Amino acid sequence: MDKDVIEKFNKEISKVKTLEELEVMKNRYLGKKGLIKNLMENIKNISDVEQKREYGVRINTIKKEIEEKIKIIEKKLREEFENKKLLKEKIDETLPGYPFMLGKKHILTKVEEEIIDIFLKMGFSIFEGPEIETDYYNFEALNIPKYHPARDMWDTLFLPNGLLLRTHTSPVQIRAMEKLKPPFKLIAPGRCYRRDPFDATHSPIFYQIEGLMIDRETSLSDLMGILDLFAKRIFGEETKTQFYLSYFPFVEPGIEMAATCSVCKGKGCSVCKYTGFVEILGAGMVHPKVLSNVGIDPEIWQGFAFGLGVERVAMIKYGISDIRLFYENDIRFLSQF
Repeated sequence: MDKDVIEKFNKEISKVKTLEELEVMKNRYLGKKGLIKNLMENIKNISDVEQKREYGVRINTIKKEIEEKIKIIEKKLREEFENKKLLKEKIDETLPGYPFMLGKKHILTKVEEEIIDIFLKMGFSIFEGPEIETDYYNFEALNIPKYHPARDMWDTLFLPNGLLLRTHTSPVQIRAMEKLKPPFKLIAPGRCYRRDPFDATHSPIFYQIEGLMIDRETSLSDLMGILDLFAKRIFGEETKTQFYLSYFPFVEPGIEMAATCSVCKGKGCSVCKYTGFVEILGAGMVHPKVLSNVGIDPEIWQGFAFGLGVERVAMIKYGISDIRLFYENDIRFLSQF
């Protein structure tokens, strides 16, 4: 029996060429239903104790010999497999390398930094605040009490415990006026949130930059001069501006500024509704009540404030018609800038 089993095994294993074939053969001889298992079960049919012992020793010897040979063949086949794999994965050092693509700043980041740089050169400093705000800082301190109909101008996203996602960066101005002693001038860049539909002209998340200047003799003409200079720096020296009255609860008087349409250069087109000008931002003189709310005497100090959307400036500057393009991460669009 010993010789027959080993000869049969050696004959079969000599034909094995792959690890898969070896695994099949291993199960055939050493598996739960394999040949060795069947031979071991025959022990119960031997009544003589000495013969049973000798039979068990012979089966164990056959088993160990088969296990050792399988182990040797398995090692050999694994080495061959790894060598073939390495040959396939071998790096050809003569081939040119893959180009290393450098990332670029997002168009909104570039425009935001450009706007900030313009105001920094005018002597403004940067002041930042939290994106999760209280009703007081977002509305009450800005002369917008709960009963005020002007609250309808902001589609607010409210949170538990009376908190909300700020609808503008104006709360930063309140926090700044509480901490700083006038005179000062600052800008407040940051992300804002409103319950707006995500369409061609609206986004529930957007970026805003607001400015504030408090001094003893700050005037509306100072504000208009600074904004006119900003428009020329961001859109080009040939840019012209127009100012007209508007309403914002936290300023009095309130104004809006329009600048030469960057698409038609003032000639008139569908973008500017054939007026030659597009609205850029809102501004005005800080309301005396807002100054009083933060402990600044409006009889001594006065100031102006303005606010603009980064997306809107980018759309006007580069002739972009759909705000969603900034957020869709289409590399074909972003790579243009």
